[in-house]
Amino acid sequence: MSEVCPSHDPTPLLTARESQTKPALHVVRPQERPRRLLLCLDGVPFEVVSEAKSRGMFDNFKEPARLLSPFPTLTNVALAEMLGATPPNGYESLYFDREAKELRGGVRKYIGRRTPDKVPSSYMDELDYQEPLAFEFLIYVATEAVWRADMRRFRERFLSAPPARDFFGFLKATDGLLHIGGPARLAVALESLDKLLREIQRAAGSETEVVLFSDHGMNLVENRRLHLQSYLARNGYEVVGNMRRPRGKMRVSAPAFGLCGYAALYCGEETDRGELAEGLRQLEGVDFSVYRDEDDQTAVVKGASGRARIHRAERGGETFYRYEQLGGDPLRLAPAVHTLGAEGRLDAEGFARDADWLARTWGHTYPDALANVYGSVFAPRVRHTADVLVSLRDGYYYGATSFSRMVRLLATHGNALRSSSHAFLMSTHRTFPTHVRSTEARPVLRG
Repeated sequence: MSEVCPSHDPTPLLTARESQTKPALHVVRPQERPRRLLLCLDGVPFEVVSEAKSRGMFDNFKEPARLLSPFPTLTNVALAEMLGATPPNGYESLYFDREAKELRGGVRKYIGRRTPDKVPSSYMDELDYQEPLAFEFLIYVATEAVWRADMRRFRERFLSAPPARDFFGFLKATDGLLHIGGPARLAVALESLDKLLREIQRAAGSETEVVLFSDHGMNLVENRRLHLQSYLARNGYEVVGNMRRPRGKMRVSAPAFGLCGYAALYCGEETDRGELAEGLRQLEGVDFSVYRDEDDQTAVVKGASGRARIHRAERGGETFYRYEQLGGDPLRLAPAVHTLGAEGRLDAEGFARDADWLARTWGHTYPDALANVYGSVFAPRVRHTADVLVSLRDGYYYGATSFSRMVRLLATHGNALRSSSHAFLMSTHRTFPTHVRSTEARPVLRG
């Protein structure tokens, strides 16, 4: 989470919270397991941590697992799902409210203290430490100073906490370090974090388990702007901030905030989402677009390399998926379909068990492709789900023009590709499987 790619939607969730019980602020340490320090590092990819371990860092940790971040790969979307919390209103601070039919939120929600009206999801109620709100902007003008201050504050907060209780911290400066400084800058920061965690474990005792994880990964390439709004305008669409009155044109709202590798599009009643996704196939930088087909409850994927339809079915308490190619292979799953068929795991209609798809796609170009992409438009990952979600190619971002003038973007996240989808998870005490779905993370993190 950051100003460059801020995933926080700090608008209150009063409606959602009225019907849900807040998680306890702290989790008391059960007698059957040791105390746990749970520390989330915003935006740190699996490959960066794996490489750091190969150089001797974090050698008191077991091997890292890949924590599969949901699409769009953004902080609040990911942590709400990983921790079983209330979904945020939108993907970022600036979002389209489907009920009010207008854009809401924005940069003003980052000004001042972190008050209750700036809490995007109930997972934040569980945090014992997170950076002051101002740090999310200062990371871009005083990167090293903010990182050092963030670590110092975290250290002081943990060492002063009751020693018989779990502690949940969130270091967000890592995301900004990668966006602005790239892997080299983050590597230096991780060295200092490694030393700090050793100090903390000496103070807390070796019986204290330390669990490190991240919310999402990051592409590690320099990114350039996707000119989405001008493309839409050239193709007959009117990009609007509200849809309260029909204007006789095809209206699209395209919230532009953080510089991220995705776009969320909302359609006016006269705008066909299928036609919109079809037109985006020609825009350089777009990998694919996905939207839900209300008629048959499928997710339709359209990209430069083809079209496909994702089917989902429930049978006998099990979930099944089918990948129907409509011309081309936008998710590059034809080899997986062939393998599943050769192994006799496809039924007569072309469905395979969810577990079989996961086993063959957790390390794919699009990790856990069918469940993840289908869920992006059908699961309640945010309260105001987009009509069309766009996943960009690595090397491209969409967001606020004002932010893009401030920085040179050396890395970002948001798309459905492996680099952004592979977060990490590792422990000083436990060995995890090679991969863990975000929907299955809470028992591992908090159980």
